[in-house]
Amino acid sequence: MSNSPRYFNNCDALVDAILQRLGSRIVLGLPLGLGKANHLVNALYRRACADPSISLSILTALTLERPRAGSELERRFLEPVSVRLFDDYPALEYAQAVRSGELPANVEIKDFFLQSGQWLGVPIAQQQYASINYTHALNELIDSGVNLILQLVAPLNRDPQATGNRFSLSSNPDISADLLNLRRTGELSILSVGQINCALPYMDGAADRPASDFDMILQAPEVEFGLFMPPNKPASATDHAIGLEVANLIEDGGSLQIGIGSIGDAITHSLVLRHRQSALYDKLLDQLDQDRPANSKEHRQPFNKGLYGVTEMLVEGFLELITEGIMTREVDGAVVHAGFFVGSPTFYERLADMPTDTRSKIAMMPVSFTNELYGDEPGKRQARTAARFVNSAMMVTLSGAVVSDGLADYQVVSGVGGQYNFVAQAFALAGGRSIITLPSTRTRKGKRQSNIVWDYPHTTIPRHLRDIVVTEYGAADLRGKTDAQVIAALLEITDSAFQTQLHEQAQKAGKLPADHQIKPACRANTPERIERALRGAIDAGDLPSFPLGSGLTAEEEHLAVALSRLSPLAGSTRALLPLILAGLKRKPGPTTRACLERMQLDRPYGLKERLYRTLLLGTLETDRT
Repeated sequence: MSNSPRYFNNCDALVDAILQRLGSRIVLGLPLGLGKANHLVNALYRRACADPSISLSILTALTLERPRAGSELERRFLEPVSVRLFDDYPALEYAQAVRSGELPANVEIKDFFLQSGQWLGVPIAQQQYASINYTHALNELIDSGVNLILQLVAPLNRDPQATGNRFSLSSNPDISADLLNLRRTGELSILSVGQINCALPYMDGAADRPASDFDMILQAPEVEFGLFMPPNKPASATDHAIGLEVANLIEDGGSLQIGIGSIGDAITHSLVLRHRQSALYDKLLDQLDQDRPANSKEHRQPFNKGLYGVTEMLVEGFLELITEGIMTREVDGAVVHAGFFVGSPTFYERLADMPTDTRSKIAMMPVSFTNELYGDEPGKRQARTAARFVNSAMMVTLSGAVVSDGLADYQVVSGVGGQYNFVAQAFALAGGRSIITLPSTRTRKGKRQSNIVWDYPHTTIPRHLRDIVVTEYGAADLRGKTDAQVIAALLEITDSAFQTQLHEQAQKAGKLPADHQIKPACRANTPERIERALRGAIDAGDLPSFPLGSGLTAEEEHLAVALSRLSPLAGSTRALLPLILAGLKRKPGPTTRACLERMQLDRPYGLKERLYRTLLLGTLETDRT
């Protein structure tokens, strides 16, 4: 370990130096997501492709790729967005080889978290996935003989070679911070290489590192690139209903973790409504369901004590909660401790616009700090009071087991990540609760299916860690309950179209009494009820489609909402027919005409384009006068 790193302005020269130091066997640890030094990774990968004597093993997670269109309408929507948001982000060449099946025999990719849904049906990705909890990845890297890390870093000083300069791991101290600490104490021999990217915000906490933590630094204008910034997805009425329910479970003065996605954005928005417009929040909750426990009233009040954030991922909602004066409870000088981030264009804008003293209250830490209690356990227990760990799932079985990362045939959708860690923490902490959120149904090719199922061949969280499950129809408290009580509670938040079949299965299996009945009020669990309850607030703009902004133009926001409604119906003529009929009758206003022009359907050519235009007309929201 040197006091000052060697600086390079050429990738190939730096790769030469790496191979000179390490020889032909490279075990490369890459941070997940945004923190990858893409130019260096590509240069090293190309060298291994050209020289079969080099053995290159890459251990990583969340290899980012630009979104892929699943239909012609999605292609027309995504192509301009991709040019604007992703053209500056250099593609990772090893990922392209994994997708095409052309990975060389001397290169191995081991991934423990996949970009959600992007690698289904890709043999190499599915075969080389390793199911590892996020906090166990550090040990896996060490056991695999990791000898190199390549990390994107932000310099404190614009002249990175200035005396006393420091570097920030910024978006990704997640595992790198622990590796560098082991390196510093001499417990791990590893070559540490950074690639400077001045677009990264300089973040404090364990992300803040001395120059001596790096052996080599790549610095050159041609390797600066725009950050990966996928736009936010629209929040539906279902998402907002879930958000309103979850906000009613958060205790003032407590601790909070929220996952990524439209449900997380809706939860943030509901917390802001509760804090800023408590009367409206109270009204919306009652419109969803007036039959609530009496103690929920205290969770409808503004946040006077404030919340503390302890989270694996720094989601955009946390920046909103800081700005709104909700996330104010400090622990060791920080209101948020987080392990990594990647976000929309508005996420980076929020970070950049934050006053320095406010942003300094966000401490980026390794996941060994955020996801676990070991290491100053008494301090963490004292800090993480009334903890609520909120994570999304794909399905929940009637036994209370949670399916979040894979399918019945073991195809991996994403990965375990840190979900298990936070669920386990909820049980380990006094007053802690795990909250699993999911829409009650999903639709594919026009056919609705229940996300609450009798059983499933694959689970992520076992039934003995069942706690709180929230759908748009309410919250089911499962902790400590008997199997019969768990099944009864989950049936009450199941869509009514599927309650009877599931109820009969439970009774046939002897898990519910023969005389058990679902409460009459819960027999009205329908999308129409949720729509009626929230339509006024949606139309008034109180429950917006993009609660935290989007990174899209106004026309693209309208189109994103329409495509999110249209996509689940694609492939079913029967499901699409009502939209076609509605589109044939509709005369577009100015907003709709701008959307059609954006999709190059303002002057359709041929039958197919006229059909696309009609479908959009039937799906786009009516112009407001």
